[in-house]
Amino acid sequence: MALTDAETVDVQPRTDYAKSGDIHVAYQSLGEGAVNLVFVPGFVSHVEHFWEDPSLARFLSRLASFSRLVFFDKRGTGLSDRVSEAGVPTLEERMDDVRAVMDAVGFERAAIFAPSDAGSMAILFAATYPERTTALVLYGTFAAGAKEPGYPWGGTPDEWDAAAEHWREQWGRVVFALERFAPSKVGDERYKEWFGRLERLGASPGAAAMLARMNGDIDVRHVLPLISVPTLVLHRRGELVVFVDEGRFIAEHIPGAKFVELDGVDHWPWLGDADSVVEEIQEFLTGTREPPDPDRVLATVLFTDIVRSTERAVEVGDRRWRDVLEDHHAAVRRELSRFRGREIDTSGDGFFAIFDGPARAVRCACEIVEGVRSLDLEIRAGLHTGECELIGGKVGGLAVHTCARIVAKAAPGEVLVSRTVKDLVAGSGLGFVDRGVQRLKGIPDEWQLFAVKQPIGSDV
Repeated sequence: MALTDAETVDVQPRTDYAKSGDIHVAYQSLGEGAVNLVFVPGFVSHVEHFWEDPSLARFLSRLASFSRLVFFDKRGTGLSDRVSEAGVPTLEERMDDVRAVMDAVGFERAAIFAPSDAGSMAILFAATYPERTTALVLYGTFAAGAKEPGYPWGGTPDEWDAAAEHWREQWGRVVFALERFAPSKVGDERYKEWFGRLERLGASPGAAAMLARMNGDIDVRHVLPLISVPTLVLHRRGELVVFVDEGRFIAEHIPGAKFVELDGVDHWPWLGDADSVVEEIQEFLTGTREPPDPDRVLATVLFTDIVRSTERAVEVGDRRWRDVLEDHHAAVRRELSRFRGREIDTSGDGFFAIFDGPARAVRCACEIVEGVRSLDLEIRAGLHTGECELIGGKVGGLAVHTCARIVAKAAPGEVLVSRTVKDLVAGSGLGFVDRGVQRLKGIPDEWQLFAVKQPIGSDV
């Protein structure tokens, strides 16, 4: 995995396996902090696919910045051994999986962090094995899946059965409606695609239905008063899946528990203001709270822009122009995927992407220029390599501003690069034409720019 894809982790951690009875449990570990921390994922997971989402990758990396972090795929999900529908994993068996993972990495004791439905198993683990639990952190958790007297939340058995059948039929198509689970991602097709793939990789349709029915049977209310370890309960006040009153209920029934109500609407902790979630966890476990510093990496920045886009839109009309833009976006994204570029933003008719290799970035830009000509489009592209700041899913810094000015200097059909890019790709076989020393608006100093000779070889 490229450095720029994981944001704060250079290389994806290796997946290992712990033996829990006859079951192999897939896990990853990272970080060298003083705190041992076990992250128990919710409903379904896939420890390797997690890293394909920048927001989740950054969330894991931030947890690992102050801890020795371990996270795993529960039995029946992800890369762990599958189980049959007849063999529904019990909470006790899932506790055994936690112990197996802790033993595999040498954790005698650890803090347990569990969001959503994973919280019930973490609650049972902390009450059963206080000698192995230094602290318990719950996020967006419910104590019972069924609505009963004294517990007005949850669903009826019929509602859970209906949910299970819906998931069985629609699994892999994002059954976790983003409008409820991730409102901040509504309309984000790339996130929707990633999450649909997480469902397919995380469990089979039958297993998903089985797990849904199991969640309907969860009830750990009687266990809450038995927890004796320090406990933090986090909940976003605006979320629509597990209501904030359910978090308050849990905190009120665990002796000495600390309850923190956070702003936000997303059910998944790595979305929205994820930094606030991590900061609360860090302060609770370490006694200190460190705001996230911008991560700085060397990256090659690419900007593209369609030439005469306004005039073309007028010529072909709004409906046809929308079709042209969709074809343009698809063509650009194919090349970005092929050359391992990371799309940062798409504004109107332009793309902003970063690469961890300048030669690939140049070749990608040239292929984009050539590829969109079949759509009767002409674009210009600009490239610059420099230090970028990565924070909160955003990319910024002087290198980005510089590249934006370089693309504005490019002629139609031209890929224009800074001298830095030209020097870094020496020996790659790429050719350049000197475009002279130029001033870039708002950027200090003078800049020598070069146009890429085309056509070029397209080796990735």
